[in-house]
Amino acid sequence: MNFLKLTKNELYLVSAFTGFLIALIVLTFYMPNYYESQEPVSLDVPRGTTLNKVIDTLYDLGVVPNKTNMKIAAWISGTDNKLKAGHYELPNGLNYLQLCDLLSKGIPLPQKLITIQEGIWQEKLAQLLHKGMGISVKEFMKLSRDRKFIRSLGLKNVNYLEGYLLPNTYYFYEGSTAKEILIKLSKKMQQIFSEAKVIERMKELHMNEKQILTLASIIDGESNIVEEFKKISGVYHNRLKRGMLLQADPTIQYIVRHRRRKVNKIYYKDLAIDSPYNTYKYRGLPPAPINNPGKDAIMAALYPGKNNYLYFVADGSGGHVFSKTISQHLRNVQSYRGWRNSQRHN
Repeated sequence: MNFLKLTKNELYLVSAFTGFLIALIVLTFYMPNYYESQEPVSLDVPRGTTLNKVIDTLYDLGVVPNKTNMKIAAWISGTDNKLKAGHYELPNGLNYLQLCDLLSKGIPLPQKLITIQEGIWQEKLAQLLHKGMGISVKEFMKLSRDRKFIRSLGLKNVNYLEGYLLPNTYYFYEGSTAKEILIKLSKKMQQIFSEAKVIERMKELHMNEKQILTLASIIDGESNIVEEFKKISGVYHNRLKRGMLLQADPTIQYIVRHRRRKVNKIYYKDLAIDSPYNTYKYRGLPPAPINNPGKDAIMAALYPGKNNYLYFVADGSGGHVFSKTISQHLRNVQSYRGWRNSQRHN
């Protein structure tokens, strides 16, 4: 358009139209948006939330009167690429562009530091998260057995999540749900088993993920001393190769944990319990993990120490004494019992 050839009336119309557009932009994007309440509106934006989802929430809360205008303002300001997860207290009367600016800066959501012990039972994990995060024990345990949810995690032939959640020290956002935490812990475990070297190693051992996790859970249940893990793993690999009963005490403790409060002491009657988890009665590995093993135990299950040991017993100081023959083992057992009896009389 050649503005030099426009008549006065035409220039007036162009100027009027331009002024109208500017006024419309100002009214649309710079005028305050008020909602009914005088209190700030709280908004939590979890990580991974899309801008459209945030705008839908803002609209539902009455913070913005028009979703399209908010989307345009986000595009103009670049907020669509700079949206920050966090907790927001939104004061009344923000215009679209002010709101976009606020959402692009972010105020970090409060987080809680939770340490999950290696070898923790599922019920104990639920109680830990209830105490530290306010998570419902009932909901956590229900989801742990929800086959549809378990399948959504990419786990096949798994009926219970115990053993498939990686213990470690984690930061969780306050307000995290049981489902969000289970997803996070499961993904962390899957990262280990998605490594090429781990996949190759399982092929070498002719073992699958469930078998490795089951063995790792027994190893974690046997000792708190990481330096012993590979030696203990060597014992169980040796027994599996020979077709021997594993005779692993943690599997008995797993069976009786719902029958009595104290499980540390095992009675002879416990060894006769008819359960597929009873490794004193049935050969091979139990059907599934008996706790949530840590990475150290998993690595030990994958890379056992090379030894000829077939037996081990507590040494009274927190560790174990290993032996190659039954006669040597029985002597070690007798020594341990003598030490234990001496402690009772002190």
